[in-house]
Amino acid sequence: MPARRLLATLPAVLVAVVLIGHRAVPNTAGRLGSLVETFLPWLGLAVPVLLAGAAWRRSRPAALATLLPVLAWLVQFGGHLLPGDPGTPELRVVQHNVSDENPDPAATARALLAGQPDLVGLEELLPEAVPAYAGVLDAELPYHAVQGTVGLWSRFPLRSAAPVDIRPHDLGADWNRGLRAVARAPRGDVAVYVAHLPSVRIGAGGLASTRRDESARMLGELIAADPVPRLLVIGDLNTTADDRGLRPIGRLMTGPPADFAFTWPAALPAARIDQVLARSMTVTRLRALPRTASDHLPLAAEVG
Repeated sequence: MPARRLLATLPAVLVAVVLIGHRAVPNTAGRLGSLVETFLPWLGLAVPVLLAGAAWRRSRPAALATLLPVLAWLVQFGGHLLPGDPGTPELRVVQHNVSDENPDPAATARALLAGQPDLVGLEELLPEAVPAYAGVLDAELPYHAVQGTVGLWSRFPLRSAAPVDIRPHDLGADWNRGLRAVARAPRGDVAVYVAHLPSVRIGAGGLASTRRDESARMLGELIAADPVPRLLVIGDLNTTADDRGLRPIGRLMTGPPADFAFTWPAALPAARIDQVLARSMTVTRLRALPRTASDHLPLAAEVG
């Protein structure tokens, strides 16, 4: 193949390589690897751009080369498009960052109950809003625990509810965004963590995720040492399941199901940064629930 034709195929080859080998993208400059992994499914949008370029150049090799990113995308995400049979779940879990600017907490709480959950984890839960949430949720989920700005409501009795320290080293003692409780579920105890990891920012220098990654490492250490075998992590983790920044937690948990279930931003969801992760259990289905007054969509999970 002449060098000119070979060069025309390189963009498609590069996209395919990144899709399959995203773990090899370095994270040294601007956390580029984490940034790519956060929005990895959207690399599929490169295919129509590549096809348009091939048509403009009238390059058959370039057009044929677009099959490579198509196949790579299908390998990574094709299962997300197939119908599944998750079976009858043991637990239904709803996760929601309710927003500290939510003007109608009661309406948000009612929307969450529509998913018939057994467990509900909330973040950005302001102290003055707790009575409004409890006034609705307690009717179906009579047991709850609140620590700082995170809360857990449960259909089952809770014990050992306590804050967990996932605070990055440079934040003050008033930063309290983690809790742990043990839910006495019908098939046995389940340790439940509700966590809100620090936010990230995307700027000229790339992805600023140092605090989030530190908090994720701290949470991973707590999970690794937890004596209760069955365990759930519910929260706004400010990262997707593909992001290597979540590896300290994700390596301890079973893999998420093949569902996109994007939750952020609510107006035009582009990523699932809200998570329900399980150890010694399996999350069999994820789906985003209808929009509330928050800038996140609620996430419903079925756990078996």
